[in-house]
Amino acid sequence: MSRFVISILAGLSLTTSLYASDDSMTNHPQKLSKAEIAGDIFKDKRLVVMTHEGEDGPYQTEDVENFLSTDKKFDSGMYRSGPVRMTLEPYGVDEFMYFLEGGVTLTSEDGTVTEIKAGDAVTIAKEWRGTWDTKGYTKIYVIYSPTPMGEE
Repeated sequence: MSRFVISILAGLSLTTSLYASDDSMTNHPQKLSKAEIAGDIFKDKRLVVMTHEGEDGPYQTEDVENFLSTDKKFDSGMYRSGPVRMTLEPYGVDEFMYFLEGGVTLTSEDGTVTEIKAGDAVTIAKEWRGTWDTKGYTKIYVIYSPTPMGEE
């Protein structure tokens, strides 16, 4: 599993512990308001800020988990990242992303380039291999992992 995915999952694991006794997360619909989507969510007490190591050096991420299923295999929230370039071998989780700001260039190992910009959505399979290159972005994410989050 790539360092990127391990870092994301480690962050999700930290976030998960904040909800260990909060049944409201699964007993009620979890909404992201306009204000939260506009950036207020990153002021939330659930915010997890981490520094990771990319191919070009360290970068910072901010993650607020909005939902975690009771089996810890399905997860959603908002995520913000600084500039990073990394090779993923493989991606490690199935993820749908809607980009609110910034974007990412995804270069598959066969050389296919997919540009994702603010307003675009993309789905990446856990088996995907390639290079992730960004100047920074903010996204809404939905992740499915056959292995429960925090148990990688």
